[in-house]
Amino acid sequence: MDQRLALLLLLAFMVLASKLAASLSNRVGQPAVFGELLVGLILGPTVLDVMGWPMFSGEELKVVVKDLAEIGVVLLMFLAGLETELAQMRRVGLAAFNGAAGGVALPFGVGMLASRLFGLSWRESVFVGTVLTATSVSISAQTLMELGQLRSKEGTTILGAAVIDDVMGIIVLSLVVAFSRPGQAGLGSIGGLVLGMAAFFGLATWLGWSWLERLTEAVERHVRASEAVLAFAIVVLLAYAFAAEAFGRVAAITGSYLAGLLYAQTRFREMLLERLRVIGYGFFVPIFFVSIGLDANARTLGASWVFTVVVILVAVATKLVGAAAGAWLSRFTLMESLRVGVGMVSRGEVALIVASIGLSSGVIGREVFSIMVLMTLVTTLVTPLLLRGLFPRADAGPEAPGAASVGKGGPPHRRDG
Repeated sequence: MDQRLALLLLLAFMVLASKLAASLSNRVGQPAVFGELLVGLILGPTVLDVMGWPMFSGEELKVVVKDLAEIGVVLLMFLAGLETELAQMRRVGLAAFNGAAGGVALPFGVGMLASRLFGLSWRESVFVGTVLTATSVSISAQTLMELGQLRSKEGTTILGAAVIDDVMGIIVLSLVVAFSRPGQAGLGSIGGLVLGMAAFFGLATWLGWSWLERLTEAVERHVRASEAVLAFAIVVLLAYAFAAEAFGRVAAITGSYLAGLLYAQTRFREMLLERLRVIGYGFFVPIFFVSIGLDANARTLGASWVFTVVVILVAVATKLVGAAAGAWLSRFTLMESLRVGVGMVSRGEVALIVASIGLSSGVIGREVFSIMVLMTLVTTLVTPLLLRGLFPRADAGPEAPGAASVGKGGPPHRRDG
């Protein structure tokens, strides 16, 4: 089959399978990302291995799918920045910060040490620890809304802590990616690297705060073309992504996340969220999530099942204990702290993005990558079960109106498809 025709058929197949799986996942009470990952595993070498079928076996197809998935990642993190509410971080204050800090530090440290005990290199172990720092609060938010607890003390803290957790995770990822590059071992190289990162963040933030809204308003007034503002925002997010990796020596997604965070402080936030969700979730993001499954191969885990179980247990226990300890230090009761900890357990898109960066950069192999995908699936599955056991069910009615404005954009606005 002609490669162009094969590409069209493959993309249609991936998007259709993604949306059907997302719908089915929602119907059984799981987030869309769970279904999208699962169908990716089924389509990948774990079960069907569609990329090995004669019609889809060309290397050019794999390259194009990978490139489209990378665009999906950049768009996803820009949307994450747009959905980050700095005001929410200020409202929940110390409890959310402590919960997020504990939920980042403990998984990172224990995950790294456990990986070393199983023979992984320090670079691999650091990446595993970085993956375990992530939190995806979408499933927690949906479950809390069903229980009528989204605006409770614990619910608000979980949402705020997840925002801070994302920011901390991006910082950790940026440092890990920067220092894992070849030739960064010397003190001079490290000093230059830190200065370059600081210069990028300083200049990019200053430009965003000072000029981004003015320039976008100028485009809105003077450029007579369809969707000119949207096109300009896409130019900005791509430029920030490029500059982050080319000049700041951090991951491209850090730049796109920063661009989204800066645009979130402007009057264009809601318009961009509406427009870019259509582009992202309609095409690019499903391709990214399915491609994660296509890259994973659970068949290779036969000899690593002990390590797989350990990683999953560490992922659940360290996030729960770390976030709960942070809440407890903020004068939460033991039960309130436990609820906050459980609400932070679920991993999601950020964990998958970090894992995919580790795989594409050669820091981790496909076996470790597959373990990270399975860990994400399991933590996503157990979180609502634990939350329903810990929270008393209340009348969910008052939670529904305006719930989308709570926390990181609210459940309908989350990044899971």
